[in-house]
Parts: sequence; structure tokens; C-alpha cells
Amino acid sequence: MKYLYDLKIGEKCRVDKILIYDSLRRRLIDLGLTPDTLVECVGQSPLGDPKAFLIKGAVIALRYEVCKSIRVTEVLA
Repeated sequence: MKYLYDLKIGEKCRVDKILIYDSLRRRLIDLGLTPDTLVECVGQSPLGDPKAFLIKGAVIALRYEVCKSIRVTEVLA
């Protein structure tokens, strides 16, 4: 089982499930992060947190605490 934070720069995946159940979940859904969405890791800060992801044409930075709650499948290089 992989999580969004496990992606390396350049890897792509599909969102399987969002394991957050509060207002942050609603915000992620509003940003386009829904199950079966294609996501690509496009960068990370020098210390590794946050990471930047391309989601439906927008680059969004997410911290480790959020990424570890998003399960992904079908990781592609």
C-alpha cells in the first residue's frame, strides 16, 4: 500500500482513497483531489516537506501530515 508522500519527483499515480474526515477533506476535494484522479509529483522543498503535486492542471503543495492520509494506487514512473 502506497501513500501520496511515497511518490518521487516525476512519478504519477491515481488516488485510491482520502483518509481524512474533516474540513481539510472538503478542501482537498474542492482542489480536485478525488478518488481516481491522476496526480504527479513535480517537486519538493530542500528538506523534503512539503511536496508539490500536479493535480488537474494546478500545482499544489501538500505537507507530510496530509500526504500520509491519501492512499494511492497504480504508481507509474
